[in-house]
Amino acid sequence: MQAKYLAVFSLLFIWSCADISGTKYLKLAHGLDSTHPVHKGMVYMQERLAEKSGGTLQIEIYPSQQLGTERQTVELLQIGSLAMTKVSGAVMESFAPRIKCLSLPYVFRDREHTYAVQDGKVGRDLLVQSEKFWLRGLGYFDAGQRSFYTKDKPIMTPDDLIGMKIRVQESVMAMSLVKALGGAPTPISWGELYTALQQGVVDGAENNPPSFVSSRHYEICKYYSLNEHTAVPDLLIIGTVAWNRLTPQEQAWVQESADEAVAYQRKIWVEAEQESLEIVKAAGVTVTRPDKTVFAEKTRALLDAYKDDEEMYGLIQQIQAVK
Repeated sequence: MQAKYLAVFSLLFIWSCADISGTKYLKLAHGLDSTHPVHKGMVYMQERLAEKSGGTLQIEIYPSQQLGTERQTVELLQIGSLAMTKVSGAVMESFAPRIKCLSLPYVFRDREHTYAVQDGKVGRDLLVQSEKFWLRGLGYFDAGQRSFYTKDKPIMTPDDLIGMKIRVQESVMAMSLVKALGGAPTPISWGELYTALQQGVVDGAENNPPSFVSSRHYEICKYYSLNEHTAVPDLLIIGTVAWNRLTPQEQAWVQESADEAVAYQRKIWVEAEQESLEIVKAAGVTVTRPDKTVFAEKTRALLDAYKDDEEMYGLIQQIQAVK
């Protein structure tokens, strides 16, 4: 076993423990900065769960990759050494393949449509699809819409991406999207991206405004092109090892607290987006809004490619039919 994992295990010891009063502690680790609105949503869940349980069930939050990368924390959930984490829907494709329908380009009409899908049957079914991999979804945090930010020029049309190395998440869908638009997708972990941009390993990346700010990538990338190609959510997940150790009442408190945290986080997200755009503009970033229709047309084949996959194309049709 790698030394890094041994260090993590010694720090965690176990996903939860009880003190002499009987209070249980659930450890929640993620890679975002503590100023990020998704982290603030988790803090709200922490507060609500403590209140609902009368203090007998508590969440301990470890932000900023303190306990490992996104993939490492997922693996810790699977073996029961960590209770919860935040993971991008793109990363969850490895554990719940059908969830990639949420990462398809321009599949959502607007924010309200996105929420309706996530809160409806499609979204609920996808949350439990990963249980066979010892992971259970609790809810979807709004991670906005992903757009390209680059070092040397704005991305006004897909042709501008030709020959450019663009950082993507470890996601087949994300890589296919950048390829379809003419770029060269390069998977790099979030924690290593700042240095990769500095050193020219990649020419740019894609993400939402708050993440662009909290990562400080705007210090290097001076062009932000809001083509808004995908609306990949962040998933709050719990390991089934941890979930099954909770009583039915405790499970209900956790799910209720997660639902309330999702509603709260969605409210603060819109404001965070606007604030983030003002911050990057003030830092000298050129923010542009290219014509999204040309990007949608260029990536349409990614949706059509699933016509022979009855289950996947059925999900796409269900999403498009949601009012």
